Amino acid sequence: MIAKRVSKIYFTSLLLVLLMAVAVTADDSAVSRATLAGLQGVKVVVEELPPNVQQFAASAGLTSAQLKRDVEKKLQEGKIRAVEEKNWLNVPGRPVLSVVVNTHEKEKYWYAYDIKFELRQLAYLEANPKVRTLAGTWSLSITGVANTGNLQVIRQDAGVLAERFVKAYKAANGK
Repeated sequence: MIAKRVSKIYFTSLLLVLLMAVAVTADDSAVSRATLAGLQGVKVVVEELPPNVQQFAASAGLTSAQLKRDVEKKLQEGKIRAVEEKNWLNVPGRPVLSVVVNTHEKEKYWYAYDIKFELRQLAYLEANPKVRTLAGTWSLSITGVANTGNLQVIRQDAGVLAERFVKAYKAANGK
C-alpha cells in the first residue's frame, strides 16, 4: 500500500517536472545561420499531424493548415517572404522551411511531442558537383508534454520556433 502511494507520488512529481521543462535542441550556430544569408524567402511546408492526436488537436485549433498560416504570419511580420508553391522553383536555393510535429501517447490523453523546424535548401556535393539535393542547413526543435485539454501549447511552441527562425534569418541578413 505504501509502495503504491510512493509510486503515485513519484509519477506525479515526474510528470509535473516534464510539464514544466521543455527541451529545446538546435543547430542554430553561427555556421548554420550563415546559410540563411541571401535567401530571398522560404516556402513553408507543414507535415500532417499524426493521426493519434488529430481528433483532439482540431478542437484546440491545432491543424497543419493552421500551423502553416501561423508560421507564414510570423515570417511576414519579420519581413521574410513566404514563397508560394508556384514561385518556389524560381527562388535561388529553393529554400523550404519544413515543420514537423511528432507525438507519442504516453498514457491515455497525455502526449509527448516534438516540433522540428528545419531549413532545407539546394546544396552541391563537393565530391560530385553535378549532384544537387535539398539539404538541411539550419534547424531548431522543441519537446514537451501536453494533455488533450492543452494541445494549444503545441501551436504556441511552434510560434516560438517561428520567432527564433525569424531572429536567425535577420541576424544572417543584417536586418
